Amino acid sequence: MIWLSFIFAIGFVLIHLFSKRLKLLKVLPRSRFLSIAGGISVAYVFLHLLPELGVFQDELQGELENGSLRFLENHIYLLAMTGLVIFYALEHWVKTSKKKNRHLAEPKAATEVFWVHIITFALYNGVIGYLLVREDYQDMGSMVLFFSAMAVHFMANDKGLRATHPEDYDRYGRWLLAAAILIGWGIGAVTEVHDWIMSVLTALLAGGIILNVLKEELPEERESSLLAFCTGLISYSVLLLLL
Repeated sequence: MIWLSFIFAIGFVLIHLFSKRLKLLKVLPRSRFLSIAGGISVAYVFLHLLPELGVFQDELQGELENGSLRFLENHIYLLAMTGLVIFYALEHWVKTSKKKNRHLAEPKAATEVFWVHIITFALYNGVIGYLLVREDYQDMGSMVLFFSAMAVHFMANDKGLRATHPEDYDRYGRWLLAAAILIGWGIGAVTEVHDWIMSVLTALLAGGIILNVLKEELPEERESSLLAFCTGLISYSVLLLLL
């Protein structure tokens, strides 16, 4: 299924490059599509990624020689929490930077803040690109579900990043995130990293997805839809449980 994974990787790239033109993301008040996307992403994390961390933890038992790494054998979920905290700290840093520049006609985060923010999301995308080709899919349907969950998640992320970095994201950010997908896919296509590295990256990714969904759904000004969120979550959960 490597060629299908490559097609899906190109799909992710196209989403980053052209999501700005999607009418679904331009609806004001906030498009219900984004709330549906949030529900799908949360369902994917809790019904697939987190259970997979449990499998990773079982497989790592007795394999890690180093004392500090051996700690991960029994506490892999701490890394998911760490991923959430990392992305929360990033968002807080970005907002603080924009407040310092509120005297400008169009307040924006400092240049170094923008690059740290985007590079972190590029690493996040790289892991997803790697999982696209190296995830242990049961069948083609499982890969399609992974693609659909991450596709709508990328659309929501793009809208948030574009709002946070209006000019810089379109000029630099979207290209870097698109390239990161292909780099991650390329690494997965030619090599396979050790299980403990994969478990760490998957845990951090799970925490990051949860934070990014909550960031888009909870603030009052987002005008998100609880009904749409629950619709996405329940529908995608049923699909996952049926496979």
